[in-house]
Amino acid sequence: MNILIFGPNGSGKGTQGSLVKDRYNTAHIESGAIFREHISQGTELGQKAKAYIDRGDLVPDEVTIPMVLQTLKDKGKNGWLLDGFPRNIVQAKKLWEALQEEGMNLDFVIEISLDREIAKKRIMGRRLCVNDPNHPNNIYIEAIKPDGDKCRVCGGDLKTRADDQDEEAINKRHNIYYDTETGTLAAAYFFKDLAAQGKTKYIELDGSGDIQSIKKTLLDQLV
Repeated sequence: MNILIFGPNGSGKGTQGSLVKDRYNTAHIESGAIFREHISQGTELGQKAKAYIDRGDLVPDEVTIPMVLQTLKDKGKNGWLLDGFPRNIVQAKKLWEALQEEGMNLDFVIEISLDREIAKKRIMGRRLCVNDPNHPNNIYIEAIKPDGDKCRVCGGDLKTRADDQDEEAINKRHNIYYDTETGTLAAAYFFKDLAAQGKTKYIELDGSGDIQSIKKTLLDQLV
């Protein structure tokens, strides 16, 4: 099963992506990891990407798309869940063309929708337990609201990540994601149009719901 997943930071995309990975034994492939692995392994594509990055330039799609495809083929023999790519409409079209040329199916596209302000609050509301960062605490989510300034799971002290509190950086990332003309949502809607033509299947999830209800909706439709 080959899947693309879309969702803004704060939507719970990572949680649902892990669910799909565990349930269907797919490779969860994140775009950032693709770059890191190719560069650290010194692949030809990784060397090309590094040259652009070292100059402070964006890596062009002509390098990124082959890098993504190679990783999907190497790691996704039992299926894959691609997370964090494509980021814009141009990349979406090029990725689709490349998948077709390689004869690779795209079985599902998942979009987790969430109001922009709610997404920002969820990011800024995250709190990390000093004892175990996997203990979920968020001051804006009732189900996992901490006990005052203590971890709701173990009572440990809580801290924040600096990037979670950088509102300017969050807005910048969300500006790209919520752009329905050329940005990430435009990419998602490109695949939604393909689904309407019967070329893939498109699942829309309401990210404002609780984790269990979203999980049930997702699993009911991943058939």
